[in-house]
Amino acid sequence: MHNLKSVSKILFFLFLLGHLTTSLYAQRKCELKEFPELFKSKKASSEENKKKKFFFVAPYLGYQPATGFSYGAITQYIFKGKQDDERFSEIYAIAKYSQKKQLLIDVVNNIYLKNNSILLNGDYRYYIFTQSNYGLGSDIIPSGAGSGEFNLTDIEQPMDYNYIRFQQLVSFRVKKNLYFGGGFQVDAYSKIDDKKLDLAQGITTYHYDYNTKNNYDVQKYSVVGGIVNALYDSRDNSINASKGTYINLNYRYNPSVSGGQRQSGVLLSEFRHYFSLSKNSKQHVLALWAYGQYVTNGTLPYLNLPAVGWDQRGRQGKGYTQGLFRGNNLVSFETEYRFPILCNELISGTVFTNVVTVSDQGRLPLFHTLEPAIGVGIRVLLDKGTRTNIILNYAQGHKSHGYYLNTDESF
Repeated sequence: MHNLKSVSKILFFLFLLGHLTTSLYAQRKCELKEFPELFKSKKASSEENKKKKFFFVAPYLGYQPATGFSYGAITQYIFKGKQDDERFSEIYAIAKYSQKKQLLIDVVNNIYLKNNSILLNGDYRYYIFTQSNYGLGSDIIPSGAGSGEFNLTDIEQPMDYNYIRFQQLVSFRVKKNLYFGGGFQVDAYSKIDDKKLDLAQGITTYHYDYNTKNNYDVQKYSVVGGIVNALYDSRDNSINASKGTYINLNYRYNPSVSGGQRQSGVLLSEFRHYFSLSKNSKQHVLALWAYGQYVTNGTLPYLNLPAVGWDQRGRQGKGYTQGLFRGNNLVSFETEYRFPILCNELISGTVFTNVVTVSDQGRLPLFHTLEPAIGVGIRVLLDKGTRTNIILNYAQGHKSHGYYLNTDESF
């Protein structure tokens, strides 16, 4: 935990810095400045800021533990309808190729129609992927005496596979800020190559042992299910909230079908709340996020079990490589303090902390083992109309760390 203690001192310093800068700017009213304005005339910038949309295309260069360095392109389109009270809609897409020879394509849509009365929410993915497995539960990393010599490679089991996801929900407003709806989700895994599996030598793996125990194929499988969804959203801005609450309850039922799919149910719960800490700055916020995913009945194949970093945007559990913790139930909590660094809010910062716990059915209960992480981030304002930032975060967890480059906030 030495690294966590070192980073915690930096977090405390940055927290004080955020409080100090906000106090200094409290009595000053600076004109907001976005990054593109550095290259445009004031007249052109003023005309663009009257628009209710933002389109962003850029090359992508990033690093995450699960992918290593990756490069590609990212695009984001944010827009409103004709009504003044129309919420922001968003279409987000990224295509990247990684140091680990992975191809990853993600397309996400959150679109409001008919004066906010209909909400479309979609998540589409195509991955030619490599991701190691580390076993089930959040106790896979030893603590206490002797843990200093431990490295994640000690328990790592590399795997290649192809992955396709189709998820689309349609929700209808039944009351202000409250939506009910449903949809479908398909997760398909193929060409699974479990690198350390060698049955001739009697060597098995986490994936093989779990799937054979639960009567699943070990080379390909899919999970197809229907979803019912309830959503409450009172945020002032879905792209970068400064106040309000977001609650999402999502239940997925996967029926038993021929071809190997077993009946199962999965509940997803999400709670976010935002406290505005300044009357003058919407970049000065305390944000809370609770995320949970639970297999309520039946069984899922190994790769479809709840796992850290597999939320819609891959932002949950920062500090831990995607898929490091996996099991029947997963819960994470995150707190983030966001603050302006410059009075014009062109540059702002954040400090955050999170904790993850994962169960292993019949062996490890939820909340038995908690894995914490802490981190820092910097933001550059890309569009002041939508408050879209480009974000670089660094997080340090227990024997794990990562850098994260994105547009939009983590939550």
